Amino acid sequence: MQYDVIVIGAGAAGLMCAATAGQRGRRVLLLDHARKLAEKIRISGGGRCNFTNLHARFDCYLSANPHFCRSALAQYTPQDFIAMVERHGIGYHEKKLGQLFCDDGSERIIAMLDEECRLGGVDRRMETQILKVSREADGFALDADGGSFRAASLVVATGGLSIPQIGATPFGYQLAEQFGLELTPLTPALVPLTFHVEDAEAFAPLAGVSLEVEARAGKGRFRENVLFTHKGVSGPAILQVSSYWQPGMTLELDLLPDADAASWLEQKAGSEQLISNALAEFGWPKRFAEAWLEREGCNKRLKDLSPKQRLQLAERLHGWRVKPNGTQGYKKAEVTLGGVSTKALSSKTMMANAVPGLFFIGEVVDVTGWLGGYNFQWAWSSGYVAGMHC
Repeated sequence: MQYDVIVIGAGAAGLMCAATAGQRGRRVLLLDHARKLAEKIRISGGGRCNFTNLHARFDCYLSANPHFCRSALAQYTPQDFIAMVERHGIGYHEKKLGQLFCDDGSERIIAMLDEECRLGGVDRRMETQILKVSREADGFALDADGGSFRAASLVVATGGLSIPQIGATPFGYQLAEQFGLELTPLTPALVPLTFHVEDAEAFAPLAGVSLEVEARAGKGRFRENVLFTHKGVSGPAILQVSSYWQPGMTLELDLLPDADAASWLEQKAGSEQLISNALAEFGWPKRFAEAWLEREGCNKRLKDLSPKQRLQLAERLHGWRVKPNGTQGYKKAEVTLGGVSTKALSSKTMMANAVPGLFFIGEVVDVTGWLGGYNFQWAWSSGYVAGMHC
């Protein structure tokens, strides 16, 4: 069967691309191996879909070429997607830090994109396994278990390796390699970090305890909550900084980001109070204070600290260092860091420079956003740009 465009992957980027191309008058086929449409949208944001971020800009994305995403984000902005949401009568609200969520469930966003595809006359086929992809003189040929298809343009929107339990596969990366496109290294991102056994055992009883911190690793620096788990640490601050953390690197947490610990300890120098009780002033759960101080060998009264010990404690409170031994992997990662090299693609169209008619969009590309709606905005922007040019 002959089409103008075939889009592989009916997730956020693929749906946006198919709808955009279809409404341009292109005859579009949208294929996916999954049974359900856009499962990652469905489960996002606790089922309410954090569909964009008001502050999405190029420096909120990681890539070997951090400027690559500028063009797509400028061509299709958060305000453009918000306009579509409003046009479909979907209620939304800002939760914090520019993060926009649906008032109702994420199904509303899926239904909206499905309707946009319908308006573009998109032919969608789910539960379709692609057996072979080849290049022909006038485009691309796909052999699938549902038949053979041809098109002048092929768009790969297959996502990354994150959350394999809902169908993630390496298919998009394999296609890139088949056509000679370079890949940057792939790692889980926006993912909980795990501790070595000694640290994990020390803090396992604190699983569920949350604390506001500033987390630092590499060039990453984020002020959010950390959540202690049975295996290590999670929570928004850790998920954010995990994209910058690499094996062997130290994670540093400022446990009192709003205080001057040295001055505070100096003021308390003659107090009979236990340090663990005094830290309640900063909202520390007592059991966390006791466990942390025990690990630091400093669970004593404030008056018993020498000036040198006060200074050392202040330094540790503002720069507690722990060396994670890894992450919880793709099963718990929200996205994949790395992917199809941006050197191989046009930032203005998302088309492969060396393979006319072949496009890569969304998570399969080496562009990874911060937590909080940034990755969905990349899906909308890159999908729209490819849809306008495929």
